[in-house]
Amino acid sequence: MNLHNKNILLGICGGIAAYKCAELTRRLKDQGANVRVVMTQSAKAFITPLTMQAVSGNPVSDSLLDPAAEAGMGHIELAKWADLILVAPASANTIARLTAGIADDLLSTLCLATPAPIAIAPAMNQQMYLAAATQANLATLKQRSVLIWGPAQGQQACGDVGPGRMLEPDELVQHCQQQLNPSQDYAGIRILITAGPTREPIDPVRYLSNHSSGKMGYALAQAAQQAGAKVTLVSGPVNLTPPAGVAVVKVMSALEMHHAATSRSAEHDIFIGCAAVADYRPESVADNKIKKSNDELVVKMVKNPDILADIANSEPRPFCVGFAAETQDVEHYAKDKLTRKKLDLIAANDVAKTGQGFNAEHNSLTVFSKTDAIHIPLASKLDVANALLSLVLIHYKK
Repeated sequence: MNLHNKNILLGICGGIAAYKCAELTRRLKDQGANVRVVMTQSAKAFITPLTMQAVSGNPVSDSLLDPAAEAGMGHIELAKWADLILVAPASANTIARLTAGIADDLLSTLCLATPAPIAIAPAMNQQMYLAAATQANLATLKQRSVLIWGPAQGQQACGDVGPGRMLEPDELVQHCQQQLNPSQDYAGIRILITAGPTREPIDPVRYLSNHSSGKMGYALAQAAQQAGAKVTLVSGPVNLTPPAGVAVVKVMSALEMHHAATSRSAEHDIFIGCAAVADYRPESVADNKIKKSNDELVVKMVKNPDILADIANSEPRPFCVGFAAETQDVEHYAKDKLTRKKLDLIAANDVAKTGQGFNAEHNSLTVFSKTDAIHIPLASKLDVANALLSLVLIHYKK
């Protein structure tokens, strides 16, 4: 029970995902946590205080001016009690209020009054989540060291499909565990990670790229940083917020990524090549936009340098982990890449499978060494990242 005697204050906002909070509370308590619940007035339209009192074993708080609270100062009492405040679901309205520093109800007031870390699990319609105001608010909260867990993508209660689903209770419990009991297995270890796609320009307005979202590489960077590593993330163009505490180097093309990675590899102990780097680039880039004048367009391509192979054959050489995203004969191609590029480990995944790989929230991997094959089953990319890093550490220390 690695949340034993940890005090978690769960702030529930108005939203259909509030129904998951009973299960979330139960899972937190199963891990040994003490859970107190604060509800906004809107939250009580979706789940009752009586339900949350029953599963938490504590009275539910919903009033800023509660005469029954200690000295009539419930917001100070709860703010000092908490080891972590988790706002889940965090509605667009509450996110905006926290950003503005409004303190006119119990939840918003204790978020201002607490010295504890604050985590929010956004949950809302995908259009509300993608709105410029919400994105700006989330960016501001992140700069203030508020932890943002999620959201996930998928079918929403309103029928829309997109980002805005609250993370599942098990995922939120894992985040709480990592926040309150962070592993320091990687303390003192320097890790260099590449992530995302590259873009190879054809002319000033067009480029060749691939479907990589960068989510797996960013999850690895987050997990490694939380495990105590000093992390440098070389990132292609993605729509992701860099993990807190990670040094990020932004690049566009394969040549830029090659230079950024190879020039830093000697300073690191482990290199993980998670990026989907273009194998080829146009031999020449047109100075002006190519006009649509012919039925065919021929672009001569030349091979890009191999980042993984060059770092694996460099001196001093870091421990090298590659990725192999394949659509067929996954094991064959992965083992060939492991041997041919002289890697220490390679993580292979079948991106042709629905629900995993590129742009998905989940992934599964088979990790090959020269002698072993270890399967990491389908899970959230952060879970997969933690599992992969555990394997990397075992082999790195051999």
